[in-house]
Amino acid sequence: MRTEEESLEMRTKELVILSLFVAIGVALHAIVPPIFNGMKPDMMLLMMFLGIFLFPGMTNAGLLGIATGILSGLTTSFPGGLVPNIIDKILTAFLIYFLFLALKPLKQAIARAGILTVIGTLISGTVFLLAALLLVGLPGGAGFTALFLAVVLPATVINTIAMVIIYPIVESILKRSNVLSENK
Repeated sequence: MRTEEESLEMRTKELVILSLFVAIGVALHAIVPPIFNGMKPDMMLLMMFLGIFLFPGMTNAGLLGIATGILSGLTTSFPGGLVPNIIDKILTAFLIYFLFLALKPLKQAIARAGILTVIGTLISGTVFLLAALLLVGLPGGAGFTALFLAVVLPATVINTIAMVIIYPIVESILKRSNVLSENK
């Protein structure tokens, strides 16, 4: 049984690691160039999902959704993309958290992470495009379908491949450093 002090120490470590994931996501989001009409693959999602998978919790999902939404909105190359990013990340974070809980019985953690990354990236891209369409319009007269095919689908493939590679590495490091328990 953990003491209150040990529990607080673990929570602090968890928040520091989640902050590092967000910072890495910001760096990735800032350096990835736009590929179509100001849109770029959202690598920040990868780090948000990683945080949700490794440290599942309603509070963590909310914090990650808010932080990544604001920061991806501030580093976006999409015209008027701040508010759509905030809407999309918060909604996506909670949906992925609930889907993570639903798929918890799936024992293959890497498969679960890959499946949820596909679903999450598709949800995020769809919500972002719909929010942008309704709030600020889509850039260059591009249609929803064109942006979805040109940006969201490639981002889904990139994020999923990256997650399948990165997840087991980060999970192993966190377990060896006693930040994660072996039964996560």
